[in-house]
Amino acid sequence: MLRKLSILALFFCAAFASTAPTLPQMRMTPDEISAIPFNDSQTGSSRLSGVRSKVLFGDPSKSGFYTILLFVPAHTTVPAHSHRDDRMAVVVSGSWSFAYGTQFNERLLKKLPPGSVYSEPGGVNHFARTDDSPSIVQVSGYGPTDTRYFDVANDPTQKQK
Repeated sequence: MLRKLSILALFFCAAFASTAPTLPQMRMTPDEISAIPFNDSQTGSSRLSGVRSKVLFGDPSKSGFYTILLFVPAHTTVPAHSHRDDRMAVVVSGSWSFAYGTQFNERLLKKLPPGSVYSEPGGVNHFARTDDSPSIVQVSGYGPTDTRYFDVANDPTQKQK
């Protein structure tokens, strides 16, 4: 079931990427995915401390179709933010609570167990939280992507300055 949902999300984004390069044949086991290095640039990620990403296909910082895996630690709150591109996501593991809005509001969160699918429309603010377990979320879109926090004070890159 999870595999079918992941493939569905991948093909949904690929169908709208008319100028994207041809999608290669790909089959990867969890061990092979584990061998992929983490993406140090964090493009398309929340850039929060502890959140890491792996690029499975494409380059999220450039024009074209991409797929990334987000690894989000337990007890992580992701403040309201948006991305310039339309994105589809699948919860691969853990529990991911997600909502739309410009301010984090726990009452709006919907708990999404593994196998759940959700969208991140371009320019639409959204926020998330993990519970007692870490989560892995697969995100696909047509780049370039970015992350724009609704409240700039929540942007981790601003806090580092």
